[in-house]
Amino acid sequence: MSEIKAETTHHHPLIISEPDVSDQQEKSHLKTQRLASLDIFRGLAVALMILVDHAGGDWPEISHAPWNGCNLADFVMPFFLFIVGVAIALALKRIPDRADAVKKVIFRTLKLLFWGILLQGGFSHAPDELTYGVDVRMIRLCGVLQRIALSYLLVSLVEIFTKDVQDKDQSVGRFSIFRLYCWHWLMAACVLVVYLALLYGTYVPDWQFTIINKDSADYGKVFNVTCGVRAKLNPPCNAVGYIDRKVLGINHMYHHPAWRRSKACTQDSPFEGPLRKDAPSWCHAPFEPEGLLSSVSSILSTIIGVHFGHVIIHTKGHLARLKQWVTMGFALLIFGLTLHFTNAIPLNKQLYTLSYVCVTSGAAALVFSAIYALVDCNIFGPWT
Repeated sequence: MSEIKAETTHHHPLIISEPDVSDQQEKSHLKTQRLASLDIFRGLAVALMILVDHAGGDWPEISHAPWNGCNLADFVMPFFLFIVGVAIALALKRIPDRADAVKKVIFRTLKLLFWGILLQGGFSHAPDELTYGVDVRMIRLCGVLQRIALSYLLVSLVEIFTKDVQDKDQSVGRFSIFRLYCWHWLMAACVLVVYLALLYGTYVPDWQFTIINKDSADYGKVFNVTCGVRAKLNPPCNAVGYIDRKVLGINHMYHHPAWRRSKACTQDSPFEGPLRKDAPSWCHAPFEPEGLLSSVSSILSTIIGVHFGHVIIHTKGHLARLKQWVTMGFALLIFGLTLHFTNAIPLNKQLYTLSYVCVTSGAAALVFSAIYALVDCNIFGPWT
């Protein structure tokens, strides 16, 4: 599935704690210095998106994992959400008026939602067939930009309405920064509790669907899927898909899910191919990889990115920042891989599981730290 780049026309300067110097001109220069590493990381994410979109069909190893697992393409979305988080922390510090900041955030959110529905609604993929307009009964309601919009809106509002508390102490230690931004981590805890409670506690009953693709040989055929379970993370019976079917409606979901490349669905796995004659009924069904419950979990990726932006604001010295970032990056990576390989919580982009959040955010942290060290630190010159 194609990933779509978030709007990045605005600039995010590198905001750092003021050093003890008397030269006001030098202070002004330092406070408005570009964070080049964030721009480069954003460009890298865009290049990665283009690569997996165009080459993923020929090299399925870099395309989205059919279900459990994490391939190269599965890092694109979390990288963008991480970048959005860093940008939120830096950009909103430049807007002193709370009402003005809220207006800007809401306006940008509406733009992301508009372009998301327009580009991924399903009707822009075949413009020659739009003789009489768009069938709104079939529009895909969720997508990449919609997910970014949700994370951007909620995390930005928390950042805006807790700004007065943050400004009381502009220089904090490694652990006190978590206390200073306790509302962000409280939000993260609430998001995680809600996500896990619904994922493992929702009862998924048996369900059925009808093939609505007129070009399919199974057009009009009704398929039944047997579930009647809780706490299952398999393709047919997970709570993420159930909530999307109930709230969005199955016709408004993505009709070409990555699971169709799984061994259970096609003999050509991991490549795309015709469905097996004995394929389970759920192989024919739509599934929304950017659905409602999984988008709730994705907010965690943005909150982690915001934390990295806060470290830039409150921590003096490149080496001190890198120590915090690399430590957190490795901690997230190790924790996520442990969850996956102990079979506690599998890596799964479609469900946006906790292990997936940790592994992809940890990878984003380490990649960003490496770029920061090479570019903003001027690694081949003296460090400050």
